[in-house]
Amino acid sequence: MNQLHIIRTAIVFVFTISVIVGCSRTDKPSIGEEGEESGTELALNETYDQVRNGARLILTYDAQSNAFKGTVENTTSETLKQVRVEVHLSNGKELGPTPAADLAPAQKRDVQLIATSTDFDGWTAHPEVGEGEHSSGGEHDKEDSEHGGEHDTEEEDEHH
Repeated sequence: MNQLHIIRTAIVFVFTISVIVGCSRTDKPSIGEEGEESGTELALNETYDQVRNGARLILTYDAQSNAFKGTVENTTSETLKQVRVEVHLSNGKELGPTPAADLAPAQKRDVQLIATSTDFDGWTAHPEVGEGEHSSGGEHDKEDSEHGGEHDTEEEDEHH
């Protein structure tokens, strides 16, 4: 009889742990090794509103101008270095990054990324903070200065 009680207790324990682990998972997008988001893609009428590395990005798609518009804001008490924003379209193309700029605590700046095509039906976005793949000296910086600080180009693949 004692062994039966131990087996029941073990089964209840395993079941309880399984439920806890299953309930702790979220539908938030995962972050890849390079800091790129994967997973949840937004519909064209949805708004991106998330904080990442202290930068809050609020972004929506405006069909009339075929552009993604919004703001990026520093939510920390320290200056965020080289803040920039990217949008990834469902057709595999990337918009951005925007020009890197430091953001003082609570500072907010406008963001606009213009798409040149309309063959997409979903998107995801993210702010980047600090030195990384798109920080100073990269090919994107040259594009930034050539395009007056806003991107109007889409690239097939950002990771060359």
